[in-house]
Amino acid sequence: IVYSHSVREITDILTELHHHYHAEIISCMHVHLDEHNCLEVLAVKGKVGNIKKIADKLIATRGVKHGKLVMTTTGKDLT
Repeated sequence: IVYSHSVREITDILTELHHHYHAEIISCMHVHLDEHNCLEVLAVKGKVGNIKKIADKLIATRGVKHGKLVMTTTGKDLT
């Protein structure tokens, strides 16, 4: 997601979501794009429905300018 860190309480809301879904969110990278915008990339693991719910909540958060869910396999069934 790309978001404006100047939106009131957005970092608190995002941190709260990260803690609420701590079992699914296995990694998070935070990048300061410029003085107003941040990028967060989250690696999540779990059931598709839960992952979509997490993505929808993150993207719908006030202050988030762009977000996209990209899914792939864990690779265990690939030959």
